[in-house]
Amino acid sequence: MTRAELPLHRRTITVTAYEEDGDEISVEAVLSDERPRAELPAHVVHRMVLGVRIRLADMVVVHADADMRTFPHAECPLITPVFDGLVGLSVAAGYNRAIQERFRGVSGCSHLYELARALGPAVVQASISANARRRDAGEPSHDPRSTAGVLNSCHIWAPGGVGLRKLDAGWRPGEGPRPVPGGGGVRRGVGGGAPPPPLPVPSPGALPQTPWGGLLGGGWLLLAAQFPAPLKT
Repeated sequence: MTRAELPLHRRTITVTAYEEDGDEISVEAVLSDERPRAELPAHVVHRMVLGVRIRLADMVVVHADADMRTFPHAECPLITPVFDGLVGLSVAAGYNRAIQERFRGVSGCSHLYELARALGPAVVQASISANARRRDAGEPSHDPRSTAGVLNSCHIWAPGGVGLRKLDAGWRPGEGPRPVPGGGGVRRGVGGGAPPPPLPVPSPGALPQTPWGGLLGGGWLLLAAQFPAPLKT
């Protein structure tokens, strides 16, 4: 069976962030649902916009605005003021639980709720970019621990995990090569099991040198100059 030339449906979510005055960033998320087979303008089913302003010092939402540009029912926009309830939420702690309690299900709009979910991690990335730009420009920036907002979000950012140990070793989000080089074996188990053994550290002569002075091999990197020994927990 061959796939039809035109898709049945297309959903896109785009998130764009800008640096603002007063130690703030603005972040706008847009959701579009399209049915490419339908005639214009009926092929656009939903077009929703959710924007927030974030105070970088504590990652708190200081302004929120929801807007429905295209929607199926005349009553749909009546729910948009509910999303003013984003104001005061911290994106760095308890954000997902808070938006579930306030906007999920019949308490909100499923499409604007999806945008609220998308805004959380996008705000985190935007704050990292803003602080990296400030450091590059020699301007004051915030402690990456206070603005990362990623603790417990994945195995890298487990408490006491490799992400925090790299921060302790001097790495700053938004800087250095990609992927960020490893600094020794991860000693924390995943999913509650027994901790895995440390990753083997090859001898310097066994691997080719990379342009930035590290060692390349086995699909992972070790910057011997930056991390001469496994990072302390």
